[in-house]
Amino acid sequence: MHDAFEALVALEKLPLHIECIATWESSLFIGTRTGVLLVYSIREGNGDKRLEVELKRPMKSFSKKPIVQLDVVGPLGIFIALSDGVIGIYDLETCSPRGQLQKSKGANCFAVRVQPGASGKGHNVFLCVSVRRHLEIHQWNSRDGMFVQFCPDLNVPDTARVLTWCGDSICVGFKREYTLVQISGGALTELFATGRHDPVIVSLGPYDVALGKDDMSICVNHEGKPTQKQALMWSDPPFALERIEPYIIGLLPKVVEVRTLEPRMLVQSFALDKARFICAGRDIYVASEYRVWRLEPIELVAQVNQLVQDKQFELALNLAKRVQESKRDNRERIAEVRQLQAFHLFTQHRFEDCLKIYSELTTDVKYVIGLFPGLLPNEFRKTLKYPAVPPVLVGSELEKGLGALADYLTGKRNTLAKQTKEVPTTDEQKRAHEEILHVWEVIDSTLLKCYLKINDALVRPLLRLKDNCCHLVECERVLQNAEKYEELVQLYQNKENHKKALDLLLRHGQKNTGPLRGHEPTIRYLQHLGPKRLELIFEYSKWILKAKPEDGLRIFTEDIPEVEALPRDKVLGHLESVAKSLVIKYLEHIIIYTQDTNPVFHNRLVTLYRERIEAILVEQSPANGSAMQSVTAGSEPGDLGHYRQRLLTFLEQSQHYTPAKLIVHFPIGKLFEERALLLGRMNRHEQALAIYTHVLKDTKQAEDYCRKNYNRSSEHSKDVYLCLLRMYLQPPPASSLGVSTETIPQANVTAALEVLLEHYEHIDTAKALELLPADIPIMEIDQFLCHVLSKQTVRRRNQQMLKSLLLSELLDVQQQRIAVQSQLSLITQETSCATCRKRINQSAFARHPDGTLEHYYCYQKTQSNT
Repeated sequence: MHDAFEALVALEKLPLHIECIATWESSLFIGTRTGVLLVYSIREGNGDKRLEVELKRPMKSFSKKPIVQLDVVGPLGIFIALSDGVIGIYDLETCSPRGQLQKSKGANCFAVRVQPGASGKGHNVFLCVSVRRHLEIHQWNSRDGMFVQFCPDLNVPDTARVLTWCGDSICVGFKREYTLVQISGGALTELFATGRHDPVIVSLGPYDVALGKDDMSICVNHEGKPTQKQALMWSDPPFALERIEPYIIGLLPKVVEVRTLEPRMLVQSFALDKARFICAGRDIYVASEYRVWRLEPIELVAQVNQLVQDKQFELALNLAKRVQESKRDNRERIAEVRQLQAFHLFTQHRFEDCLKIYSELTTDVKYVIGLFPGLLPNEFRKTLKYPAVPPVLVGSELEKGLGALADYLTGKRNTLAKQTKEVPTTDEQKRAHEEILHVWEVIDSTLLKCYLKINDALVRPLLRLKDNCCHLVECERVLQNAEKYEELVQLYQNKENHKKALDLLLRHGQKNTGPLRGHEPTIRYLQHLGPKRLELIFEYSKWILKAKPEDGLRIFTEDIPEVEALPRDKVLGHLESVAKSLVIKYLEHIIIYTQDTNPVFHNRLVTLYRERIEAILVEQSPANGSAMQSVTAGSEPGDLGHYRQRLLTFLEQSQHYTPAKLIVHFPIGKLFEERALLLGRMNRHEQALAIYTHVLKDTKQAEDYCRKNYNRSSEHSKDVYLCLLRMYLQPPPASSLGVSTETIPQANVTAALEVLLEHYEHIDTAKALELLPADIPIMEIDQFLCHVLSKQTVRRRNQQMLKSLLLSELLDVQQQRIAVQSQLSLITQETSCATCRKRINQSAFARHPDGTLEHYYCYQKTQSNT
């Protein structure tokens, strides 16, 4: 509690019994039981005399009956009095009567509402009068200088004890309940019972009121809905209330209490003997039957200071906003109170509320972090000045506080991210940008420390952020102390300190325990370095390629963008120098899986296959070598068959190697199948077929070769079957085939005739007959000639039929043309264009299929528009 008001005696031992009071500026109006109206002027005094009181005007003949209620309407220069059931209107200065509301005879209470006029000019004044069981609504008529009826009377179920305006409704207190009465229509909304005591209503604003029910006040709005979760409690039922922002003053049987709604608390309590009446204007007055006090507000600054000392920060802020001073000074005062409030909340371990205030005040982040132990260097933390020594947090409270701090720092981090989107241009902007980056660094470093203590699973997501600004040295020390080596690697990677990361991975990779054991972490790290750090990749891949070659190859073959972007020629050179056994697999990967078409890689793979095959052949004994001659190429047992099969498949499928460069390295006396494929790729079909027919003596392979290479439209491949026929009938010398001269190639007429019979459609008949020996019997080529003649006959018949069909179609078209050309269009003087409606005369025209005519110009214009 603190002192919000000081009670000063204004009048005492009055000879007349007070019935009501009202105030306007420095004047106090007192209505008495005998009907006398007393008007006092009360001003600030000098010295020991705090108030100077002067009786301005005693109106002894004001009324013959008690003055029940007074109210001043300052903007109109009038005051309203209720006496003997009559509403009287009086001049504010002279107290002379202006008139009475004759219709309102029998009134027992009234309520006044003053609103600013339209466009801020003048005032709209409404008067509600309770007369028995109905309410009269009047509006001030400035032209007549009197109240006139505003709407029909509103019926109510009982006589009103008290009235108060609430928006466009009247809040009425009856003997047993409160009710809201709408002016438009008179709809009644029952609220709740009044309790065991008389109804008490006080206005809280244009649309809110507080209603008394025994020892509590319930706040409702103009719709009758509660505006506070809890009622305002009093120590005794009040019989009079007055709202003085931010306080509510209640007159209780024994004391006067001053309370607040937000926060809900008792501010002050003091005794005023038998106080019954209260009114407020520029000044606040409380009266008993024969005495009057003025409640003098304590200076707001003093109240704020007292509340801050008492740790009542919410009310202190409410009052600080009302201090009359410059906006800048007021902002500073409010900020100072909120800073103290935030620190107090921290000492109460209300971390979220504390940090919310610090966030709104944009308090220095380092100041906030310094509240928590172990997050800032001790030397720096000692330089921070707090209202008191921050409490030492341990255990669950520390964890709770760090969790709230992490949320606070995350919000700050997001704010900084938005501020750094624009590129600084001026020197001032660059300095501000550097300061932001420094704060960001502090935030991220502190977040890392918080996560290590409350949830270390959040450390790695933080370090993976692209805009992470963790301080390298500080966070390195923290992570090492916590033995968080995976996170340390992530930190190095984020800071592009890759050498440190790879050294750490190398040390731990050779251990048998720990999260970084083995070579897999290093492989994953190297795979994401990209071509800019090729030297690091080559340097730290060596130990893996030597220890685990197959796994090490994944550094250069994984299906991720960074690996695919590596220069393949340099990778190939690295593998050849470190792990030559992996070169073939690497080339197979980039050619087969990534579809690389570089002839260098294709040639290199063929060369490696050949070298590997030759090495295997050298290792085999001569006896095994002779045994292998009877086995089909690619079906040999062991590695020899494996590599020959892959070489043959590659030579047949790849379109990007250079056969002319490769064939010179293939031995003449070996690898005949491979040599034949190379010759075929060079369009040297006769030499390739000579190998199949006279060296390998495999007619099936020879025919397969012709079937794969035959192309009627190609100059080089249209006579491939004729070449096969020539090889059978006119074999080349043994020296050109790469075989011993003891084996002389022999003609194979039988195979040649089979080729003629099977593939006569692909062979030039005249050239084939020229190749056949002159002594060959006609009977042996009888079937061949029959097939050829039959084919020619069918072809001729088809051509004749096609000729007849084309001729028939030509005749039909000619007939259609003659029919179209025979149509006439008669142009007369009256013939007009279908588009522009003008005469055609001798102009060029166009005729549509339906006979419509139009100018040729109009026709072209129409076509261009469409």
